[in-house]
Amino acid sequence: MVHVKQFFLFFIVFFFLGVTPVFSQTRSLKAKRQKLEQEIAYTNKLLSEINKNKKNTVYELQLINNRINMRHRLVTVLKKEITDLTDTISLTEISLMKLNRRLDTLKKEYARIAWYLYKNDNSYNRLIFLFSAKNFNQAYQRLRYLDEISAYIRKEAGWIQHLEKQKKGKLNILIRDKAEKKALLDNETTQLSRLQLEQHEKIRLKQKLSGQEKNLEAKLKQKQRESRKLEAQIRKAIAMAAKRAAKPSYSNKLSASENRLSSSFAADKGRLPWPVKQGVVSLTFGIHRHPVLKNVQIKNDGINIATAKGSVARAVFPGRVVNIVTITGTNLAVILKHGSFYTVYSDLDKVLVKNNQQVKQYQPLGIIHTNLQGKTVLHFEVWHEKYLQNPAYWLNKRFH
Repeated sequence: MVHVKQFFLFFIVFFFLGVTPVFSQTRSLKAKRQKLEQEIAYTNKLLSEINKNKKNTVYELQLINNRINMRHRLVTVLKKEITDLTDTISLTEISLMKLNRRLDTLKKEYARIAWYLYKNDNSYNRLIFLFSAKNFNQAYQRLRYLDEISAYIRKEAGWIQHLEKQKKGKLNILIRDKAEKKALLDNETTQLSRLQLEQHEKIRLKQKLSGQEKNLEAKLKQKQRESRKLEAQIRKAIAMAAKRAAKPSYSNKLSASENRLSSSFAADKGRLPWPVKQGVVSLTFGIHRHPVLKNVQIKNDGINIATAKGSVARAVFPGRVVNIVTITGTNLAVILKHGSFYTVYSDLDKVLVKNNQQVKQYQPLGIIHTNLQGKTVLHFEVWHEKYLQNPAYWLNKRFH
């Protein structure tokens, strides 16, 4: 009986200390897989919008390349899920094996004692056993012994029922886990097949675009001019704000308010909402090789977020509109000030705010431009005073 209690205590400790972290990790991997699957599905939607125009573009190549990267990450997550589930199945099988051995031992012990009681547990035998005692104390001890045997056999029967129920539960978990593993393996096979097709699609598109080098170079130069114009306007807005703050007439109260806003913005690093409701990053921050043109690099001062036609850019934090820049007729930009921080939203068709307007978090700022090829991309930047920041470090890892 003592052994049974020790076994049960060991099982409880093993379950809560050993299984809970595995379960938590499994949920985390599942969440990552679902997020990647959603991003791939959304990228497919964006690609279908572009394919309606039947024109090959660098933007399409970027989306395909991003989808391939996401697919690689998805396969990695699936492999990890399969490995963890295989380990879980092995642990469950080992636990079932130990449980079966324990049940066999209990059942044999139970059968032995039950047979003994069946043969000896009648009124005549009990009386003989009690009256053959040498004294009253021994008779009392024998009576207690008989009662304890009866209680023990009842407890043993209870433990056997409990362990049988536990065994049934583990078998159900094992069946479920094996089915889930099969589904994951099938998913992995599907993703690898799609990955291979997408690699071929990327190669074909890249070959087609290679014949359009002059056109691509012209578009790149135009985009670089727009980028320089936007940077100049941002630096101008920052300089004007700094100049205003230096004036003696500048309100100390406003300065204190902006300091609080700066602190709040800095405290939200890594938790800011995305500037669009839904989308995928088509180009990250920093310097990149051009996907088609050889020995050509692209400098991105922020991140480009591909989204659906008609999408709205929204403020990631409360602030004030310090400038609305017209870069081209279809490329407007809104610059918001958040104390000593600035956020920039460009490639807008229509602006929904005015200069010096105070805006709230999530407030719509403008409608993102969609070009003739179906490309809808918001360019988003973060600045701290006159220094560029990588927006990826500031935004929440998940869209919300």
